[in-house]
Amino acid sequence: MALIDLFLAKRVKRGTLTLHHADGKTRTFGTATPGFPDIVLRFTDAGAAAAIVRDPGIGAGEAYMNGRMVIEQGDARDLVKLLMKNDPWEAGQNGLAASPLRRAVQAVTLRFGRVNMARQSKRNVAHHYDLSDRLYDLFLDADRQYSCAYFTDPANSLEQAQDDKKAHIAAKLALAPGMRVLDIGCGWGGMALYLHQQTGAEVLGVTLSEEQLKVARERADAAGVADKVKFELIDYRHVTGKFDRIVSVGMFEHVGPANYTTFFRQCRDLLTEDGVMLLHTIGRAGGPGVTDSWTAKYIFPGGYNPALSEIVAANEGLRFMITDIEVLRLHYGYTLDQWYDRVVAARDEIIALYDERFYRMWQFYLAGAGQSFHYGSMVNYQVQFAKNRHVLPITRDYMLEGERAMRSPTVAPAALVA
Repeated sequence: MALIDLFLAKRVKRGTLTLHHADGKTRTFGTATPGFPDIVLRFTDAGAAAAIVRDPGIGAGEAYMNGRMVIEQGDARDLVKLLMKNDPWEAGQNGLAASPLRRAVQAVTLRFGRVNMARQSKRNVAHHYDLSDRLYDLFLDADRQYSCAYFTDPANSLEQAQDDKKAHIAAKLALAPGMRVLDIGCGWGGMALYLHQQTGAEVLGVTLSEEQLKVARERADAAGVADKVKFELIDYRHVTGKFDRIVSVGMFEHVGPANYTTFFRQCRDLLTEDGVMLLHTIGRAGGPGVTDSWTAKYIFPGGYNPALSEIVAANEGLRFMITDIEVLRLHYGYTLDQWYDRVVAARDEIIALYDERFYRMWQFYLAGAGQSFHYGSMVNYQVQFAKNRHVLPITRDYMLEGERAMRSPTVAPAALVA
């Protein structure tokens, strides 16, 4: 029996996986079970299975991208769901060493690298975020929010959930008119424009993506607020001045553990004495991990998802008080489900922009990422910090009240400039 057959026989118990080997042999694993997919795979050459077994961290993703592993029934999301739902993170907390198959599944989740030096940061950001604007328009919401949405109801549209995410974060910032806000990793400018729209705050957004900077500035100009909402191409380490509030959404994943203390020290030093910060990041429900080779090579070079213990430890000694922590467990899973559906619907357009291999790569990335929030160890953390323990109310009521107020109908944020 081939090694990959042994792995699958051990791991696929519920749902079925039928595997057609390149030599014509067929094996079926598992038992049909409601709620679990039934998958049919075909290896198109004799070396595909060996490549996956030899290097699970990169082999499965490359086999799918390169057409050596073809999914004949189901799709990439179904395949990852079958494997991960058979072995959810909660059921694997026994301290057992990860099997080769477990490592293969981890290879398609958002597990990122541990080191990101300043000289590499801009290049790493460009690798992912300076892709065609049209690609992001095909699967993101109209405000182009490329981070976890907030689902007050799993049935909500992506647009509603992203608007609710902005309100949820803004409420935690406890903003007041006249404040100055720093948005670290501002993306295409949606959060900065939203905060100004809601409170009149002056906002500086910083990014290392030239493409995002261009669009963010165009949006501020189009909205007539370029004097109040400004954007700069600058590393967070080089920002100067003082800010009443700092927000960072979906950027900390690119900082790297070696730089965590530097990041928090810089944020603390940039805040006024009554300053507050809200950090929104993908994180690990368990302990520290390592970068998987497929994601690091093809999707997020230099990225890494922190464990909560790493966030807390890096901040210790800085006298920068953690005032609130929220764990968003399934929200990114719902977000990624909608992104995945939109990518699949836009298959022909994405292939026209790039090619079939790129489409399969992007599909595989979103499939693995989404299931890692449904069944793996990934969550989102929202961590609030303050320099002064007295600056915020002592209960969380103000967050709920502020969020409800901001979720009331308002003028829509500035549209993306074509």
